[in-house]
Amino acid sequence: MNKSQVEYFRIVLNQRFDELTRHAIHAMSESVSDSIQAIEFTDRASIESNQALKYKIRSRESRLVRKIQAALNRIGNDTYGICESCAEDISINRLDARPVTTKCIHCKEEEERQELLAQ
Repeated sequence: MNKSQVEYFRIVLNQRFDELTRHAIHAMSESVSDSIQAIEFTDRASIESNQALKYKIRSRESRLVRKIQAALNRIGNDTYGICESCAEDISINRLDARPVTTKCIHCKEEEERQELLAQ
């Protein structure tokens, strides 16, 4: 991968990180607002259900933030775009589809096959 491609992915990852951070801040302020407005029992039940769903989403986003940070660290130490299993280059198309990936398509498919066999 050349320097301009690496820089492209650094920008994409930083933009996604910023987007997730802004979303988390907005979600936190929205949660406080919802709690203040929960006066009726049915409203409170509805809000609690919505908050449980939002928590699930935030949990996923939190994991994604950690993956983004790890990808940015790999960019920093010149290992971004290299499969952690076979040490081959990860295709640009795969990185475009999933910039936080750590495995080439072949190793990921093999990992998924092994997971299916283990079930």
